[in-house]
Amino acid sequence: MNMELFWVGVGFAAQGLFSARFLVQWICSERAGRSVVPPAFWVLSLVGGALLTVYAIYRKDPVFIVGQAGGLVVYSRNLFLIYRERSRQAATSKEDIAP
Repeated sequence: MNMELFWVGVGFAAQGLFSARFLVQWICSERAGRSVVPPAFWVLSLVGGALLTVYAIYRKDPVFIVGQAGGLVVYSRNLFLIYRERSRQAATSKEDIAP
């Protein structure tokens, strides 16, 4: 397989994942009848952004690298906050059930 074609495929796949997050967010918001940002939005942001960063490194594009890599911090932090809150809620629920 031609390596350039492989990397173009990686770039398109990464952009597809990154763009899919908006579709997920829109569907969740429509179902809820209000603006919602589900965890899947941040997962797609993180995976798509990481792949786009790898692609940007391959392309040796410093503007693209910095632009994508910076977002990875935000996406990771949001996922951390979501899962920390879920853990706290789960612990609180267990305390409420305990005799």
